[in-house]
Amino acid sequence: VSELREWRPVIYRKCTDALWLLVFFLFWAGLMFITGYAVMAGAAERLVLGYDSFGNICGRKNTPVKGAPLSGQDMTNKKYVFFLNSCSLEMQSLKISSLSLCVSSCPQEQLNSLEDLQSFARNNGSCLCIYNLTISSYTLNPKAAELCPTLPVPPSKSFPLFNRCVPQNPECYSKYASVLISMVNEMDVFHRILSGILAGRDTVIGLSVLALAFSFILVLVFRFIRTLLVHTLIALVAFGLLFVSGVLWWLYYDYRNDPSTELETEKENVKFLLGYAIFSTIVTVVLLSLIFVLRKRLQFTVQLFRIVGKIIGRIPFLLFQPLWTFLILIVFWVFWVVVLPSLGTAGTAQTTSGGQVEYRALSGICHMAWYHFVGLIWTSEFILACQQMTIAGAVVTCYFNRNKNSPPPHPVLSSISVLFCYHLGTAVKGSFLITILRIPRIVLLYLYNILKPK
Repeated sequence: VSELREWRPVIYRKCTDALWLLVFFLFWAGLMFITGYAVMAGAAERLVLGYDSFGNICGRKNTPVKGAPLSGQDMTNKKYVFFLNSCSLEMQSLKISSLSLCVSSCPQEQLNSLEDLQSFARNNGSCLCIYNLTISSYTLNPKAAELCPTLPVPPSKSFPLFNRCVPQNPECYSKYASVLISMVNEMDVFHRILSGILAGRDTVIGLSVLALAFSFILVLVFRFIRTLLVHTLIALVAFGLLFVSGVLWWLYYDYRNDPSTELETEKENVKFLLGYAIFSTIVTVVLLSLIFVLRKRLQFTVQLFRIVGKIIGRIPFLLFQPLWTFLILIVFWVFWVVVLPSLGTAGTAQTTSGGQVEYRALSGICHMAWYHFVGLIWTSEFILACQQMTIAGAVVTCYFNRNKNSPPPHPVLSSISVLFCYHLGTAVKGSFLITILRIPRIVLLYLYNILKPK
């Protein structure tokens, strides 16, 4: 009887899908160009710190803008944005019509007269009138009523993140909030994506940590209670599916009947909740039916878990592979989000009547924003594809090793080496196909939002 042929990995390899790897490098070269352009042309400080109507960014020194005599001032000690007509704000073409100034503090009490404005400026060092009007001229200049805020000035507090003076008077606050809601509703899909990410960041982070902890616990018990684990897991899956479906339907009913739902993003979330609830219900019915039909084949699942336990015992570093992938994804997502404000604020300063300054978006910024968004999806899928190929290579190397007493050394590092030397192009191609499947849905949603008012 001839001896069994010893299995060994392929020795003579060649690069696969090298052209796709070249395309990915060119794509990332474009992404780096957009990043550099956004950093040079954009000003994320305008979004975070706020700026006045004359082109000055609050909380820092500024450079003069040609044609704007009140620009280029030192606003280091003036960190808050104050609107002169905060109780009657109007929005025109995504711009708030009221003049805005940088002030050192927001008025904590109502100011009813020019004398009160003058007293507040002298006591607090915060001038609420146009910069070229001196404090002593508040009550002497005949045009002071036009150069100072509309009286009475309501008490206000600074918004904790964006340093805006938000009026505390209920009537003024409702008008102020309605203008901001209208502004968010008229933003394009790209900015809504950013607002959605920021709105749900706590939920996403919490669920990610919970899933990570549950995964580690599940993997550790693979080696000890496989049969009991299978039945427990099936019971948990059934309960989890029913629970998730119930929660989604309850959230949909709760949000749909909530009268405070005014933001367009919140209305879209209600529609998404309905879709998720229907999809979850269908998946629940299908999976529960499969579990009932295939209940006699659970022994195969036990054997599969036994093999998984042996593989993890031979390659314990597989447990840390998702952690490294998660850290790499976090670094990339932080980079993507940091570039986003610069890209959204890329514009040129142009003077208008009265020496005011407006920042108008540069041509092609919208296309760059979509390119940046495609980079998010493609690169994220590429990182996940690299993780899957690394795990698959390490598992295959150990599973098909004929000599059980001499396992292959460093299978994870060997798999990573093979991936980087020969198969990065394949990972790029696979991740690109997934990106192609996701983009049409995003485009259709964008067109739906444009055509919906018509």
